[in-house]
Amino acid sequence: MSNQPVNSFLEKTFRLKENHTDVRTEIIAGITTFMTMAYILAVNPNILSAAGMDRGAVFTATAIASCIATLLMAAFANYPFVLAPGMGLNAYFAYTVVGNMGYSWQVALAAVFVEGIVFIVLSITNVREAIFNSIPMTLKHAVSTGIGIFIAFIGLQNAKIIVDSSTLVSVYSFKASMENGTFRSEGITVVLALIGIIITGILMVKQVKGGILWGILITWILGIICELSGLYTPDPAIGMHSVLPDFSSGLSIPSLAPTLFKLDFGSILSLNFFVVMFAFLFVDMFDTLGTLIGVASKADMLDENGRLPKISGALMADAVGTSIGALLGTSTTTTFVESASGVAEGGRTGLTSVVAAILFALSLLLSPIFLAIPSFATTPALVMVGFLMITSVLKIDFTDYTEAIPSFLCIIAMPFMYSISEGISMGVISYVVINLICGTAKKKKISALMYVLAILFILKYIFL
Repeated sequence: MSNQPVNSFLEKTFRLKENHTDVRTEIIAGITTFMTMAYILAVNPNILSAAGMDRGAVFTATAIASCIATLLMAAFANYPFVLAPGMGLNAYFAYTVVGNMGYSWQVALAAVFVEGIVFIVLSITNVREAIFNSIPMTLKHAVSTGIGIFIAFIGLQNAKIIVDSSTLVSVYSFKASMENGTFRSEGITVVLALIGIIITGILMVKQVKGGILWGILITWILGIICELSGLYTPDPAIGMHSVLPDFSSGLSIPSLAPTLFKLDFGSILSLNFFVVMFAFLFVDMFDTLGTLIGVASKADMLDENGRLPKISGALMADAVGTSIGALLGTSTTTTFVESASGVAEGGRTGLTSVVAAILFALSLLLSPIFLAIPSFATTPALVMVGFLMITSVLKIDFTDYTEAIPSFLCIIAMPFMYSISEGISMGVISYVVINLICGTAKKKKISALMYVLAILFILKYIFL
């Protein structure tokens, strides 16, 4: 009975029954999403430190920015989407803007901040919402499918099941790892990830509540057992770290001072600054739109016209989160595709986001635990989420080639080009061009904005 007031408050705040969910489901979904993307707390500081930024400060900035932006998502839209500094965008920040173009990380942070402000303006004027609504339903299903393959591909790479080779990618060689002595530091984690995928699959077949989360925890526990028994030997030189939490430094929160408010607007009027800012803006906009389309489509959140209610609130949370993150000292904060793992567990409201946000806040104190979650333990979750999202392909009409071919190009571009936004580009361009030349554009009632997007995407490939 003591939980009744709390449950009543949560029901009223997040409208759980209306969204066909309950408190327990939302909590499990929030934990699951957090667990699948907790790697960003370790990866983001490593990447941005390559730009000369303080690792400890970036860790703190990452956790706080993720917490604030995710709470904004819950407050503005009541959606189960979780935000954090985006992968790809952080690499562009560190290796291209700072590394190749020679800008300081302070100038790069300024570009991210300005991008966030532009994003806020576009959200207020509903430009981003109009773009979302202009994309045909077929392409929305294709985006969901493409993200499914992309996220599974990322999971397989994280666990080194898929590795670089002369054919671009190949499967991990156990024979080679036996010969060069890396099996105990690397090969065993590949085995654990494969076992984890099978275990998670069985849990899903058996319809175990929280099966994806259990898959992560069981795989991690197996890793801990292997390390304690000597079957797994950490080797930081090749990126294989201990899976045991390290409390040797206590529970202190790393100082934010080295990156807080360290933006440099000295180059704001230069053409190169605009190019950098636009690149951040472009990738963030279409990665976010792609994620929202894909995850919302899978969760049946889109209405009969393929529109996402309250999308303006979701986009605003993303935009404000980006600017706040820049002020704290991290690259673009964006909606994470790993949100699909929480949705797959039944998360349907902002309560899922609040739970994940709380865990990001707690991670500041319990960083040794969260930083110990290995990538091979989250691989089963990403692969199974990929499986769930790829089922959207069944909603594409493959008897109509003017719909099917652009959808196919959109789907394969995401994993092959390693970018959600590139998949959208390919889908939009091919959809407009094929239907225009084949004389079906009028029948399809392609919006003017789709033509504008197709032209902009083509210009991007020419000039950027």
